[in-house]
Amino acid sequence: MSLLPHQLELLSPARDADIGIEAVNHGADAVYIGGPAFGARATAGNDIRDLERLIQHAHRFNSRIFITLNTILRDDELEGARQMAWQVYEAGADALIIQDMGLLELDLPPIQLHASTQTDIRTPEKARFLQDVGLSQIVLARELDLAQIAAIRAATDPARTTIEFFIHGALCVAYSGQCYISHAHTGRSANRGDCNQACRLPYEVLDGQGRIIAHEKHVLSMKDNNQSGNLRALIDAGVRSFKIEGRYKDMGYVKNITAHYRHLLDEIVEEGGFARSSSGRTAFSFTPDPDQNFNREFTDYFVNGRQQDIGAFDTPKTPGRAIGWVTQVGDKWFELETSDHATQLHNGDGLCYYDLQKELVGVHINRAECVAPKKGIWRVFPKNEITEFKDLRKGLEINRNRDMDWVRTLEKKSSDRRIGLWAHLAETADGFALTLTDEDGFVGSASVIQPHQPATDAVKAEATLRDQLGRFGATRFAVHAIALQLSQPWFVPASALNQLRRDAVVALEDARTAGFVRLPRAVPVQPPVPFPEDTLTYLANVFNHKAHDFYVKHGVKVIDAAYESKEEEGEVSLMITKHCVRFSMSLCPKQAKGVIGVKGTIKAEPLQLINGKEKLTLRFDCKPCEMHVVGKMKKSVMNQHLKDMQAQPLQFYRTRPAPTSA
Repeated sequence: MSLLPHQLELLSPARDADIGIEAVNHGADAVYIGGPAFGARATAGNDIRDLERLIQHAHRFNSRIFITLNTILRDDELEGARQMAWQVYEAGADALIIQDMGLLELDLPPIQLHASTQTDIRTPEKARFLQDVGLSQIVLARELDLAQIAAIRAATDPARTTIEFFIHGALCVAYSGQCYISHAHTGRSANRGDCNQACRLPYEVLDGQGRIIAHEKHVLSMKDNNQSGNLRALIDAGVRSFKIEGRYKDMGYVKNITAHYRHLLDEIVEEGGFARSSSGRTAFSFTPDPDQNFNREFTDYFVNGRQQDIGAFDTPKTPGRAIGWVTQVGDKWFELETSDHATQLHNGDGLCYYDLQKELVGVHINRAECVAPKKGIWRVFPKNEITEFKDLRKGLEINRNRDMDWVRTLEKKSSDRRIGLWAHLAETADGFALTLTDEDGFVGSASVIQPHQPATDAVKAEATLRDQLGRFGATRFAVHAIALQLSQPWFVPASALNQLRRDAVVALEDARTAGFVRLPRAVPVQPPVPFPEDTLTYLANVFNHKAHDFYVKHGVKVIDAAYESKEEEGEVSLMITKHCVRFSMSLCPKQAKGVIGVKGTIKAEPLQLINGKEKLTLRFDCKPCEMHVVGKMKKSVMNQHLKDMQAQPLQFYRTRPAPTSA
């Protein structure tokens, strides 16, 4: 069973349980978080007791908790992964997010399974296959456009599989699960949660004749994803789960970005036709603003087709928002005129600017003084010496990338999430009864023995009843309406009304807990459906014999071992991307078509990337419009692997399995 077709799910990240709790408080319908091990963020694991605390809090709002178990596993790790799956299931987790198909061959608990971004879902055939083997939610590749998403929705069953899509956060330049540069250069595998982010490094770009096309540019670094303007179009294409990237991000990021998309999705829900997948409404004490968090500027990537300006080529840092210009520079300070004179600077703010080489230079404010409020002029005393700031000069535009007032706002309580209910007070033979019915249809009732004492002031008595019964401030409920079913106005002591309300809330809480339904595990199609291909290369990330058995069962004849098995010693594609350096630099043959004097002069010849001693080749596959970053594994990585094997032999593919006969 998937989300109901009319339900929309906002899926937020959490590094730890406290951040997860705040994600729920700020409107998340679901939260994804690392378990004790085997998550694709190596340093983002969480203790079972902390997960239990988060799960209990989330379930009070009918929000769900998804546990990431999305690395590829060696044979000797499978049992530990199986045990962890049972642990998090027994703790109450709602789903496992997985990459390794070997897990489907294990004795897993009856927990719902979701496909990780690492499974690289780009085609209707792959999506349909994952649905048919029992995955109830699949996150599509970030590189897809609206038509491709719609085609996948058309090929799958909305009642069986929910389409999930990333709507915000950092973008990996490679198709997820198809990046091996980190492992080739350092032995740290992105598919095992330990990427060294080579994509964020600066490179020299050389053509076939050795000419420099770009100098020290971050040509593999993408801007950050932001689909704020595309939510309705994504819904029309079939997306129902909207995923925010960021399991390494801090509390302020999760609060702000969750609140931002909660507001946008609620606007859509209020138009009719859709509902949120969890309970309650959320109010915020701040106005969400994605620009306030770390970002490399924003792009909607390929959702609306290929765009030229998707790269953060100048810097992988956050440039922030322009706030003004330098008016003069002193020996220990500089003055800044803000473009909006109402702008306030604060001690501890972070400023930045681009030097003449377009490198981003950061300025940490030690002290800020407003010297001309009407003109918006501030004197800034940086933490470092003025002489350390390269190219700081009059007329220079200044950005702010850290606003301490904003940071302090999100360090405090910043949201209030409440479940709506209706209260009904009626008299009984020996007192009064209160019934609470919440927005999900759960009911809690309580009664009190209390003499029926006529009220001396009917108007005041009714007002007192409504006031006392409506005090749900210390609970997670908010009353929509109070109905009174009384034969005449009665005086009821405040103590009796308070006790009625408290007891009815406890009964309602108990009813909600008893009525909570766990997500069902999908049943795989029988007999096993064939995989769309009968041959798998290292790109399939098959790293254990259970994964091998899985693909054999589904008709694959030839299965190569994962790149991490160290069997691909020559040059291979270390990264496959939809991003094209040639296109971004206007060197694409397709761009030259029809351009007089240019047509036919540009060819998709390989380029070379150089960072220090590291050299990579860019090859261009123009038919699918993809780029391959080609290289080979370092000898030091191979040698370390051999040493590790001698010290402690590991059970996984040391040689390729023999092809099975047809």
